[in-house]
Amino acid sequence: MASQDIVDYERKMTRRILWKLDCHVLPPLALLWLANFIDRSNVGNARIAGLETDTHLHGNQFNTVLAVFYVSYLLVEMPSNWILKRMGANRWLPIIVCAWGIVTTLTGLVHNFGGILAIRIVLGACEGGLLPGMILYLSTIYKRHELQLRVGIFYASASLSGAFGGLLATAIIKMDGIGGLAGWRWIFILEGICTVLFCLVAVILLPADIASARFLTSEEREFAVARFNLDLPPKLAQGTDGERNSINIGEKEKPEEYRRDNVSDDLTSPGATQEEEEFEWREVMRGVLDIQTWLTAFAYFGLIVSLYSYSLFLPTIVAGLGYTGSAAQLHTVPPYVPAVVLTVIIAFLSDRLRWRGPFILICLPIAIVGYIIAITAKTNTGRYAAVFLMATGVYPSGPSILSILPNNSNGHYKRATTTALQLAIANCGGFVATFAYTPDQAPRYIRGHTISLCFLILAWVLIVANVSYCLWENKARAEGRRQHNITQYQELWDSGKTRAPIGDRHPDFRFTL
Repeated sequence: MASQDIVDYERKMTRRILWKLDCHVLPPLALLWLANFIDRSNVGNARIAGLETDTHLHGNQFNTVLAVFYVSYLLVEMPSNWILKRMGANRWLPIIVCAWGIVTTLTGLVHNFGGILAIRIVLGACEGGLLPGMILYLSTIYKRHELQLRVGIFYASASLSGAFGGLLATAIIKMDGIGGLAGWRWIFILEGICTVLFCLVAVILLPADIASARFLTSEEREFAVARFNLDLPPKLAQGTDGERNSINIGEKEKPEEYRRDNVSDDLTSPGATQEEEEFEWREVMRGVLDIQTWLTAFAYFGLIVSLYSYSLFLPTIVAGLGYTGSAAQLHTVPPYVPAVVLTVIIAFLSDRLRWRGPFILICLPIAIVGYIIAITAKTNTGRYAAVFLMATGVYPSGPSILSILPNNSNGHYKRATTTALQLAIANCGGFVATFAYTPDQAPRYIRGHTISLCFLILAWVLIVANVSYCLWENKARAEGRRQHNITQYQELWDSGKTRAPIGDRHPDFRFTL
């Protein structure tokens, strides 16, 4: 077969595999993330529907209810990722989703501050493992520079959840009085039931990994495993010469040039798509000590302050513009529409150009301008226009930040640690977000907007630092100044101190900007 025929075959197989993966993996993940954001932020819709009055909340108690969610949320993120490795994402993710769906439903039955406080703590513990788990799972299925588009697609459902949640709340509130329950109680009950149903979809559709995906043919599975393994850094001490061969595809209908020996025959084993890697604290510490973990974690912290306060308090902010009841709920919908569209567009371009940080540096100024307008605008029209800019700048930046560490961390447990630690640190921004907008600021909320503005500026500066670090490190590797990494790793291997792959320490590994 001519070389052009080989290229055409690979391109055709790649398109077919990605299409099948996208159709079977992304929809259930998008549903889970949609449910996550709705169940996390529906308390904002319930607030303007009477939750505070019926549960006798006063002062800053509502903000406290929001804040305690993040205590348990951030504590479970790293352990959850370690459990996911053992149980498999197709089992673990639906389990935690089903749990928080039940908890959300029970939220509709609380009657006082203590009850809603307890239920929010449990909800945080159930929801905390979802996002780091999904990011880690996707990084074991898609190649490094196919990742952000997929993260962007399910992340766009977070924007969609803001619009959908507002519409859903508007409809559900009309059930006020049915069964003797207030409309805000029905918001939690019905949305919790929907979440449990979503988890059943995930159980049916999500594969454990690409090697055991039933929707792929045996030929496609073999090709998919091989192309994924080609994206990994070379192994050194495990008996290979450090060279990566061409993609090994199956024997059926393929010429001799394709028959290689670099892919395992056991393509149905759970570990066929990953290095056979045992847990090592050394790999955990590699993740903890990685400078990119901290730069991107605190950058995402700044983004989270804006993102969470926006989703939680948009109904309140809109109500402060003079809208009430159903009109306030409906006016929370339009700002999310451009955010959804731009999130997917930026994710596509980011994968195509293999950029992460540069797109964040472009998008965040849009949100920064939005907050400046919100602070300085004299009319409700101007302030309402500002919330469009806030969402348009913040939401597309999320997938870019979330894709940096999966792209630049290699070795399963290092990647599991960096992604979870990034989110654990970043979600501390939830505490800031919940107290950024307090009742005494109504209707302008200037202090809340100023807090979000300052943290977005901080995020922008930290991303500049991370991009600069990646450029510097890539230059050093290109100039041969990281060859000592091989010697150091070989010493660790020979002494029995590690059996993890060399991963991102390999001098040929290049960081994504």
